[in-house]
Amino acid sequence: MSKNIVHSILDWVLYTSTFAALCAVGLSISTEYLLLDNVPDTITPLHGLIFCSTLFVYNVHYLIKKSAPEISDRFNWSLHNKHWHYVFVAVGALGSAFCALQMPEPVIVACIVLGVLSFSYSIPLLPFKDKKRLKDYGWLKIFVLTAVWTIVTSVLPVLYWGHSVADYPYEIAMRFVFMLTLCVAFDIRDMQTDKDAGIITLPNVLGLKGCYKLMTVAMLLFVGMSIVQYLRHPSLGRLVGESIVAGATKMVIDYSKKHPSDRAYLGLVDGMMFLYSLLVVFLAYSF
Repeated sequence: MSKNIVHSILDWVLYTSTFAALCAVGLSISTEYLLLDNVPDTITPLHGLIFCSTLFVYNVHYLIKKSAPEISDRFNWSLHNKHWHYVFVAVGALGSAFCALQMPEPVIVACIVLGVLSFSYSIPLLPFKDKKRLKDYGWLKIFVLTAVWTIVTSVLPVLYWGHSVADYPYEIAMRFVFMLTLCVAFDIRDMQTDKDAGIITLPNVLGLKGCYKLMTVAMLLFVGMSIVQYLRHPSLGRLVGESIVAGATKMVIDYSKKHPSDRAYLGLVDGMMFLYSLLVVFLAYSF
């Protein structure tokens, strides 16, 4: 297989958000393993809902997005391949609707809140005179994104399986600081574009050094909470997997700092979610 074909396939997987959707499902499975003490089925209504809704939201976002960092392979790809975004918007909408019919009421309620937050991010749905989007509020933007990913990949599985959210505080807190680290990395990538648009984001306030320190602190908190969670839910394999992910995330962030391409961010930074799920499930099952 030629290099061009490999790149074309990679771009399609990354820029249609198919990989991001798989990462979301993977994180959900890692949480479900904690809940069930067993690997859940791969194909379930919950996984279908998470996969399809991620496709839907991100492809809608790419269709309406009008600007990007100065060098953006993803943005250029979208300009020439909009038909794929339309295809995945349709697939995502239909799949989400079908899977939602099989969800318990608490999950439906959570999904309505998530839907409002997700679309308010890119579309001016807020009841203000200037009709700003959530992404126009730099400080709010990153915490909304982090909260949405945290709820989708950790809270929804807890609700789906009929457990109490209060019984898994460290899993949810760990997911939040993990996703915050990844979201800060993406904000760093977009800091010049946001600055030009008059959006004051975390990197524009803290500066690059401050953001990298924040990410380091977040991953240290992640490791610390994983140790506390181990005391509540003993699984050496899970603890080892989470520790490896923390180290790998630091390496990937350092790499993306030197090589800030869309492939690096969407493939490697997002890829830490996929690595997380693989390691946690595989090592927890093996130990």
